[in-house]
Amino acid sequence: MKHHDKYKDLDMTQRSQKVEEMKRSLVSQQNMFKKATSQSEAAVKASYIVAAEIAKSARPFNEGEFVKKCTMKVCDLVCPEKKQAFSNVSLSRNTVADRTCDLATNLYDQLMEKGKDFVAFSLAVDESCDASDTAQLSVFIRGVDSNLCVTEELLGFKSMHGTTTGKEIFEEVSKCVTEIKLPWDKLVGLTTDGAPAMCGKKSGLVGMVREKMREENCAEECGSEYADVPYHTEVRWLSRGKVLNRCFELHEEICQFLETKGKDTAELREQKFLCELAFLCDISSHLDALNLQLQGRGRIITDMYAAVRAFKTKLCLWENQMLQGNPCHFPCCQTIKAQISTAVFPCAQFAEKLSVLAAEFSRRFADFDVQKCRFELLSNPFAVDVENAPTNIQMELIELQCNDTLKSKYDAVGAAQFPRFIPDTMPQLRTQAAQMLSMFGSTYLCEQLFSSMKMTKTTHRRRLTDEHLRSILRISSAQSLSPDIDELASKKRCQVSGLGTSD
Repeated sequence: MKHHDKYKDLDMTQRSQKVEEMKRSLVSQQNMFKKATSQSEAAVKASYIVAAEIAKSARPFNEGEFVKKCTMKVCDLVCPEKKQAFSNVSLSRNTVADRTCDLATNLYDQLMEKGKDFVAFSLAVDESCDASDTAQLSVFIRGVDSNLCVTEELLGFKSMHGTTTGKEIFEEVSKCVTEIKLPWDKLVGLTTDGAPAMCGKKSGLVGMVREKMREENCAEECGSEYADVPYHTEVRWLSRGKVLNRCFELHEEICQFLETKGKDTAELREQKFLCELAFLCDISSHLDALNLQLQGRGRIITDMYAAVRAFKTKLCLWENQMLQGNPCHFPCCQTIKAQISTAVFPCAQFAEKLSVLAAEFSRRFADFDVQKCRFELLSNPFAVDVENAPTNIQMELIELQCNDTLKSKYDAVGAAQFPRFIPDTMPQLRTQAAQMLSMFGSTYLCEQLFSSMKMTKTTHRRRLTDEHLRSILRISSAQSLSPDIDELASKKRCQVSGLGTSD
């Protein structure tokens, strides 16, 4: 035996003591190893957490080195005995860049896993140019699973270095859908802006998506109301209401300032101009208020449709009141009307403008009007006229409306949450609810992402690669999902790194 000569002279008591001593030594070594492993894994988790925060704040990757420098100085004062543990957190530029890609990949993998259970999904697609004049295409997905839970995330972000024709945009969108392994027959809605490359009936994205669904034999299965109707809302209205109101309030001061500069202000002081400025201020403020109602994440299409319907009704009211010389909902107009002759204030002219605006709203949102019956199934299924409902859901709808327990649940949780409580014995109603819940009402998420993009990819950050930009935006836009840092850290080979190194 290896240690025979060393321990042969020990009696039984001494041997027992030696065994216990060796056991304690082994446990101590094991604990030290576990502690080192735990500290190393904690350091990796910390670097992932910091990398995620850097990505969310659109800061450069080398900000990690600044964060670490600050952390070490704080550590020297607050807990100097922990200095080595803080030093082990690698936050070099390369490490933060790698961590950012890992986090984004983890989010995409989670989205793919979620997608396996989607029973319906919609897409929001838009395109914009970054600081280097490169076209960037963003694709958001809103999917609903069998439990009627909504997942709203960035599906794809593509730098398009060539042209951006409808065909090329479609190819990228198609690639996004294919990579996540979603069948086209579950596509319910497509939301874009009004650009020809997006909305063209033949060569635009919308037309090509329709053709793709026909090729996949989706039209008969989904029904023309889903295969043929794109949902698009222009959300690039300028928030000019407040600026115009400020100009209106400071009109006299502005004129005085221009006069000190030798400028002619006769036109600015004309009553006709002042009336038109007042009307523009008021209607812009009303449009801004509607715009805010249509923005935001997780918005339900029925709520947005209700806001649009309400605004159309308001336009009719305002038109009638304006014809009667009563601009009671137009405060700037009231101010000017009180200052000039009533006969001079162009009520009929402004009523005509309101009429034209109402007609434009009817044209723009005609697609939504087609879906009115199905929207009501989600917003208030207990008030839907069964005889006017699609025949495939009439029997289930009767059962629903006669169920007092479900009616009480609807009253308690509201329209947005109620679909989850529709029993499995009503599969057609659940399917209808899933399709409605999956719809986008605007390209707001794309616009919000482009704002983040412009903060991230600036003229001073031209070294940022397409992959890194895509990873940053996936992390910063994540809402329904969050990176599984524990999983990432457990997969990462834990190595203690010094300041300024990458692992």
